[in-house]
Amino acid sequence: MKTLFLIRHAKSSWAHEGIEDRDRPLKGRGIRDAHLVAKALSDGMDQHDRIKFYSSPATRALHTALIFAQNFQLPAAQITLKDELYDCFSHELLEVIKASEDLADTVFYFAHNPAITDFVNKTTAANIANVPTTGVVSISFDVKYWREIDTNGKLVQFEYPKRLKK
Repeated sequence: MKTLFLIRHAKSSWAHEGIEDRDRPLKGRGIRDAHLVAKALSDGMDQHDRIKFYSSPATRALHTALIFAQNFQLPAAQITLKDELYDCFSHELLEVIKASEDLADTVFYFAHNPAITDFVNKTTAANIANVPTTGVVSISFDVKYWREIDTNGKLVQFEYPKRLKK
């Protein structure tokens, strides 16, 4: 059994003029939301699972991954940057995930929309209109190797800040 967590980066700031899209930082709200969601997930997770984090190199995605790693008490060195996660399509995201380390039964991917929402809808029976910023989707695959995943996933969890704030 393999479990995939797809996390859309937290809310980013547009306040800084003249910086590239991939360099946009998180807003204060984004930082707070990332801690909120990460804490909720880490409280319910077996810390003995073999967990691996992968992140887009975009500042907002990496910062989100760092916040999650902190809440999971994982070293930042456990985050692997994947250039392919920035500005990708769902079929490209699938190929990156299929290349995940098989020793890790649980992987976290910090990336961007629309790839995340499209991926979820193509690999599960879910019909999610939009994974919002700091939204997390958990999908289980009844496979031994990551390369075996396809459209056979089961949506386990869909969480986002607005639901946790209620």
